[in-house]
Amino acid sequence: MAEMPDPKEIEELLLGGDLRYTRVDAVRLSGVTKEFSSRLWRAFGYPTMPDETIAYTEGDVSALTRIKRLMDDGVLDEDGVIRLVRAFGQTMTRLAEWQVNLLSSMLSHDPQEPPGDEAVKMIVEIAEKHIDDFEPLVVHAWRRQLAAAGTRAMAAVASQEGSAPARQQTTVGFADMVSFTQMSRELEELELARVVERFEETAADIVAASGGRLVKTLGDEVLFSADSPRLGGEIALAIAEAIKDETEVPDVRVGVAYGPVLPLMGDVFGTTVNLAARLTSLARPGSVVIDDALATELADESGFEITRIVRRPVRGLGIIQPHVLRRA
Repeated sequence: MAEMPDPKEIEELLLGGDLRYTRVDAVRLSGVTKEFSSRLWRAFGYPTMPDETIAYTEGDVSALTRIKRLMDDGVLDEDGVIRLVRAFGQTMTRLAEWQVNLLSSMLSHDPQEPPGDEAVKMIVEIAEKHIDDFEPLVVHAWRRQLAAAGTRAMAAVASQEGSAPARQQTTVGFADMVSFTQMSRELEELELARVVERFEETAADIVAASGGRLVKTLGDEVLFSADSPRLGGEIALAIAEAIKDETEVPDVRVGVAYGPVLPLMGDVFGTTVNLAARLTSLARPGSVVIDDALATELADESGFEITRIVRRPVRGLGIIQPHVLRRA
């Protein structure tokens, strides 16, 4: 039987340094207040440690020092830092869980069972040998996404020059798996997870390849956005078509709307987003339903066929005029 690695050694390996400081030490060395450090760790998603527990590394102190410097230089105020850190924490929590689950499933004979001692030892060896290769990939992906987001923001500002500030006009769409509730009752957990992963993977690949943005995934549905009405329509049709060809994934209903949205913390909000979500309930399996605003924008675009259907009452939005979008 393989000897299990020491948990403290694993933690120090992944943290990149020895656990040598208490919370009091970290606060003193970085120059931040105790109250602010508490807010910061909670925003990162870290558990609260007793003051006397040695639980912090040189990297933790360095992070606190950098954050204090950003505030001292006026780049961010305290609330701005907390919002930024919370976004980092939530994103990295999901990424870390996914990475550990991926490694565990690769090294385990039964994916439903926790990895054995030998598998845990192999995971630690992989981390020890390759963690310095993984870290630059995370930074690289962040820089690429930051560049794309910055370009979109600058384009939005340029389009509004000379006019009053307004919410950005965006095409947003929801793709929703059909009969997911029933399927979740019939499939084993592992099978259901594979279906969800395949659905998200297919949708994400289409959105990325088309130049749109995958805003978030919600298990049985994905939310995407696109800068132009044509691109939004193309993505919606491509997702519906690709899922039809997937034998493992049930059909999807896609609802797409065009209008002003409020981008906030990587998400999008507003009536346009709500309308897109409601439109999925009007779509038949494998079809795309769009709102009147998007239908108007696409009316003169080649390659699309738009069919007006019966006006419907929609909860919270009154009577709306939906249209079915197909390829010409």
